[in-house]
Amino acid sequence: MVRKTNEPQTQADLIDQLKRVRAAALEHARVVRELARERRRLIEALLGDGLSQSDIARELGVTRQAIQKMVEAGADKPKR
Repeated sequence: MVRKTNEPQTQADLIDQLKRVRAAALEHARVVRELARERRRLIEALLGDGLSQSDIARELGVTRQAIQKMVEAGADKPKR
């Protein structure tokens, strides 16, 4: 918990730190979206080569449903 203080420098430092953390979180989210698209591209390439979702799941040690979700997660969603 952050205590309220009357020291402007301390508050300014906290605001600066908050801005850095926010920027890092936004960058992390961007990287996650990029990796999800790459994962989807790779899965679709394997599906195109004749592997099934079950085959890919077996190789990754996950369920077929997990593969299905990975493909859906990498889909470009319409922007609002």
